[in-house]
Amino acid sequence: MQFFLSALLTSFVLVLALVPAVRRLSLQWEFVDRPSQRKIHTAPVPLMGGVAIFIGSAAALMLFEGPSPRTLTIVIGGLALVLIGSVDDWYKTKGLEFPVWPRLIGYILVSSVPLWFGIEIAGISDPIHQGYLFFTPWLSWLMTMGWIFAITNMINFIDGVDGLAAGIASISALTLMLAALYKGQEGTAVLAAILAGACIAFLGYNFYPAKIFMGDAGATFLGYTLAVIAVDGAFKSTTALSILIPILALGVPILDTSVVFIRRLLEKKSICKADKLHTHHSLLKMGLSQVQTVSFLYLIAALFSAISIILLMML
Repeated sequence: MQFFLSALLTSFVLVLALVPAVRRLSLQWEFVDRPSQRKIHTAPVPLMGGVAIFIGSAAALMLFEGPSPRTLTIVIGGLALVLIGSVDDWYKTKGLEFPVWPRLIGYILVSSVPLWFGIEIAGISDPIHQGYLFFTPWLSWLMTMGWIFAITNMINFIDGVDGLAAGIASISALTLMLAALYKGQEGTAVLAAILAGACIAFLGYNFYPAKIFMGDAGATFLGYTLAVIAVDGAFKSTTALSILIPILALGVPILDTSVVFIRRLLEKKSICKADKLHTHHSLLKMGLSQVQTVSFLYLIAALFSAISIILLMML
């Protein structure tokens, strides 16, 4: 356990040290998220926090695991997402919207990166015949890429209130770390610990009132890494019932996105166009403060995570 705590503390210290420097650069370059009708902050906020999260996480992963397939998956895919997200964030600094299709194409390509290194949803345990049912290659690729693509975007979707995405990602990462440790998947547990440390450190600057935002660059990186952790850990040698473990661990973003997409379809709105239909927007409209809204969603995430761990121990 000491090794995993060391990994968590290393990423925590790295991100804690990097954020102030990145924040200064962001202000110097005027790389800030400006207020708009859809946003709830009232003053420009530095927007390069995702760069600090990525650098701190990648450095800690290289230190504790070296250039393994898991490390290369995170570094290559994460770097691509940080670059794509930074372009999108730059558009925001100018009060513009980056076109949807280039981003979608980029996210689809990045969702294939884990497959390059053998990280995939390969099959499912067969409880009837006491064996293992392997998926055909195309089905394995489709399920893996679909999961990576979905979670990458879902974390980005909930990044609308100070501290929400970083806090939810922290809870999810810690849950997946415990699940990996329980199953003896030490490499996956190290990655989850590193991501948790990075998120907790960033939360110190991002909780209300936020001194810096992670931007699309950071939110998509967090979503991608959490998705990879789930595929590399919880989805391995899985039974039909244990599929619920990573789904519950990421329950808040999955539930929020599902509800929002259903509402957009019912109201005949574009599913890709940003709006104020997310859960955090609804809670704010009900009169909750930002801190109350985030705390409530933390509580829901913790409840989902506790259920997932209990379910894991029952299998």
